Amino acid sequence: MQCRSIGVIESPFKERFGIPRQAGLVVAAEARLRLLPPFASVDAVRGLSEFSHVWIIFRFADSGLRDGQLMVRPPRLGGNERLGVFATRSPFRPNSIGMSAVRLLAVDVTDGHVCLQLGGGDFLDGTEVLDIKPYVPYADSIPFAQAGFATHPPSHVLAVEFSAAALASLAICAIEQPRLRELIAQSLQLDPRPAYQADGDSGRQYGVRLYDVDVKWVVVNSTATVIAIEKVSRKQLP
Repeated sequence: MQCRSIGVIESPFKERFGIPRQAGLVVAAEARLRLLPPFASVDAVRGLSEFSHVWIIFRFADSGLRDGQLMVRPPRLGGNERLGVFATRSPFRPNSIGMSAVRLLAVDVTDGHVCLQLGGGDFLDGTEVLDIKPYVPYADSIPFAQAGFATHPPSHVLAVEFSAAALASLAICAIEQPRLRELIAQSLQLDPRPAYQADGDSGRQYGVRLYDVDVKWVVVNSTATVIAIEKVSRKQLP
């Protein structure tokens, strides 16, 4: 079976590290899905704006399973327990296909371009989209379904603070990205560090790229302190 891209995601997440492990966990993460011809037509999205949420079917970048690999280590279990790949939502799939239910904030049709504004996404910038389907509550929501090892949403395990220098940078960045502070705080609260590094690395510096800034922070006593927010030059952008 051959699939073709129907669109491309423009996301604040420029690298895999720091992307929320499920859609909907970071509500400040807003993305833009730009449809490609021949689907960049008002006819392709006619009626879609009446729905509040959509399913996005997409292709994970370079996330195929190694030959013979049948089990993965879910971060939700601390990265120490193996489960069958089909019992997890790991990005490492036999066919590198992902699906996320996200909020549909707007459908923009301007000058021959068609874009969907999405909220709460977990997409890497540049992700290829394979399909879009409207979320239908009566069919897609199953209130009494069992969720195996993932019975509850992950808790916010870290408090988040900003240094004076980081706050000063935020004041400048807010002109172009007014929700940047929310995005940083909501992402770090979920502790994006690998489970095997979360213990015993007090004071170690981490970094993640969001939009066109590098965010650097340290974790001490369950508090993530953002120490720097640095604008990335055009030469450094991918």
